[in-house]
Amino acid sequence: MTTLVTGATGNTGRQVVAELVRRGERVRALTRDPAAAAALFAPEVELVAGTHSAPETLGAALDGVGRLHITATAGLAEVGAELVRQAVAAGVGRITMVWSGGIGPTEQAVADSGVEWTRLEPQEFMSNTLTWTESVQAEGVVREPYDFPSALVHEHDIGAVAAVALLDDGHAGRAYNLTGPESLTTSERLAILSRAVGRDIALVPISHEQAVERLMATGVSRADADYVIGWYAAPDAAATTVVDTVERITGRPARTFAQWVEEHAERFR
Repeated sequence: MTTLVTGATGNTGRQVVAELVRRGERVRALTRDPAAAAALFAPEVELVAGTHSAPETLGAALDGVGRLHITATAGLAEVGAELVRQAVAAGVGRITMVWSGGIGPTEQAVADSGVEWTRLEPQEFMSNTLTWTESVQAEGVVREPYDFPSALVHEHDIGAVAAVALLDDGHAGRAYNLTGPESLTTSERLAILSRAVGRDIALVPISHEQAVERLMATGVSRADADYVIGWYAAPDAAATTVVDTVERITGRPARTFAQWVEEHAERFR
């Protein structure tokens, strides 16, 4: 049976593909540019052109697919229900989805699809730390408005849980909150990163509005930027509370932030 992974070149999609390959499964990776993406994947991964935010491009991609992984991305909310409808019509019997941070139209369409589904609800991704690379390299500083705690989760663990839910029985109709093994403040993360790169990295406070404007400069709307920075100002309990879901589902402990930093330290030097 073939599994189609949408958003396959993203931080989590890439990990889902890798886990499925490790388990010997047939994987089809959806990407806008298969030629450019080829270097990211094992040779046995079938690369197909398309994007899940344009379901009309997915006819051939869904051919013969029995399992589907979806990652919520910008633009998916408007077309997610059609994506799910096409997938079910094509014979997909099991869907996993990395949520958008709430129960939007696509999450609801998956839940109402009539096939087996599992929703993954990861808290903050450790890979968000990569937004610090430029300022760390150039100045040895990180500028953030809040020194808040976060139970960050390694993107590899998200992929591992998705692979289990796609391949193994017993996960249908479940929503899994995913965190790492510890809740760390921004300062604590910087201390770990400083040790790994061998120099002190300072936290420089900026205002809430400066953080919103910085995010908007990347193309994010004012409403979305206000939401994201507002979350940083007052993260909810799920974002700061460690749970053992990764270990329960995969049978091994969740990866630590120190492990993530070790894997990516060169990018900050």
